[in-house]
Amino acid sequence: MDKVRRNERLAAMSKILTDSPNRIYTLSYFCDMFGAAKSTMSEDVDILKDVVSAYALGDMQTVTGAAGGVRYRPIVPMAEAYKFVDSLAQKLAVPQRVLPGGFLYLSDILSQPELVGIMGRILAGQYYKTEPDFVLTMETKGIPVAYETAKALSVPLVIARRSSKVYEGPAVNINYVSGSSGRIETMSLPRRAVTEGQRALIVDDFMKGGGTAKGMVDLMREFAVTVVGMAFVMSTAQPVKKRVDNYKVLMVMDEVADEKADSVTIKPADWLTQE
Repeated sequence: MDKVRRNERLAAMSKILTDSPNRIYTLSYFCDMFGAAKSTMSEDVDILKDVVSAYALGDMQTVTGAAGGVRYRPIVPMAEAYKFVDSLAQKLAVPQRVLPGGFLYLSDILSQPELVGIMGRILAGQYYKTEPDFVLTMETKGIPVAYETAKALSVPLVIARRSSKVYEGPAVNINYVSGSSGRIETMSLPRRAVTEGQRALIVDDFMKGGGTAKGMVDLMREFAVTVVGMAFVMSTAQPVKKRVDNYKVLMVMDEVADEKADSVTIKPADWLTQE
């Protein structure tokens, strides 16, 4: 194999690390790939860390220990996250998006990969330290942002359904009270989807009263799984007291009683303004 130049190594390493966020690659992996010594690869990693830091492109970390190496986390700087969410809130704050029941039309936003990708990276950045084993969401509109969050965390995505599917095998079914309608609904998850003792991060698109979120927490309790956090794209300002606690949202919408109202107030969540 011909000697690989440093600029070629850096380009290849950048591609590999950013394509697999939060995954640890050992120095030996890159040594074998490029035919270089560990000291050389350590220098290359330092260069990448300096570039990523200088241009606020995320967080390149060196992990020590027997299974150590280097990993990339696509953390969005708080100022940039606030700017993005504020711009998105202004785009959504039009009365034509208000739906009966105080909901907001989000499907077009949640179908744009670029926007959903940024949302996922912002949310994932808040939960790296909790080390979830998987991301849980409820079908169907929350799937895109939950997928992007799971991708940034490098963990599987698990989807709870409203009814069990025969091709998924035995399932656990629970009843929960919808926070928006007050109706009793059903939530289902295959027994093989998760393992006892794992850690779950709940991610969904919209929260009003928190009934669905509470249902997912109860569902995880049936599997003896610990919920390490909950995150949502948007929540309503009312009711103030939700059925769940310790959650994060990107945007907060003032509840609109009349969908023909002249304006809708949507603002970034307070935590986005904190440094």
